[in-house]
Amino acid sequence: MAGRFRHLPSLEGLTAFESVSRLGSFTRAADELCLTQSAISKQIRALEASLGTPLFVRKARGVTLSNAGMLYQQHILPALQGLEMAGQRLRALQHPDTVSVLATHAVSQYWLFPCLLSFSAEHPEITVHIHACNEMDASMVPDHDLAILYGDGEWPSLGATPLIHEDIYPVARPDVIKEQGLSLEELAQRPLIQLDSSWNCMDWSHWFAHFGIRYRAPKSDITFNQLTLTYAAIQRGAGIGLAWDFMAADAIAKGELVRVTDQRAITGLAEHLVFDLDRPLSASARLFRDWLIAKAGEGGVTRQKD
Repeated sequence: MAGRFRHLPSLEGLTAFESVSRLGSFTRAADELCLTQSAISKQIRALEASLGTPLFVRKARGVTLSNAGMLYQQHILPALQGLEMAGQRLRALQHPDTVSVLATHAVSQYWLFPCLLSFSAEHPEITVHIHACNEMDASMVPDHDLAILYGDGEWPSLGATPLIHEDIYPVARPDVIKEQGLSLEELAQRPLIQLDSSWNCMDWSHWFAHFGIRYRAPKSDITFNQLTLTYAAIQRGAGIGLAWDFMAADAIAKGELVRVTDQRAITGLAEHLVFDLDRPLSASARLFRDWLIAKAGEGGVTRQKD
């Protein structure tokens, strides 16, 4: 390859690196990419040779990233995501009936996906691409037709409509908690499923602080770094955890989960449907936006910012 990018590794090598680093296994990466394990190993060896350093520490059971591998991962993942989003955007320009939406994993799985099933049944001519990402902010919105962004709705460059008002409370499976209506002091003494998150998401200490109670998580409590993992642990009966109403309301109505206290934290913030004011929406994107707003309105959305 001539020119300034002649030293770039192959895209196959980079996708192999991303898959192995995420899955911690050459075998699982091979399965995901529909390749043989030897092909994955060859691509990783070629990538390491081109960089002049090992990216993985090989172990008897799987692999882990080396220090160089961790540094490389921090740069490669955003680059691959940027390539993917650029491709999606160009394809959308060629196909005006395609709409791209950015949202967190929890919103995508528990709110947007069920809505999408209903929308697709009504409008089969429109294709919606969902890009799930927890490390999202307002700067990423212009790369998509629409996004669902958490906050107060005050983004000068974005049009914003609140879809899901934040409402958080503790839940558990009925067979896990026999006594309901616990006081906050009693709840604080129980083993709790902890959320250790580096992104803007309420954990137990902030939830208790909402009611003026100081709380410090015991080191012995089970801990996850993703809201979807925390909720999955609650559903499997691992204990008491925090749930957002848009995730848990249906399970509570079915009797699959119960609230363990009457207290709920209503923060005044919300998940907003947003779009870049400098980028005109296609007819399909406008239709999907208006459809989602109407769908959310069935649950009591009361405010819109144009």
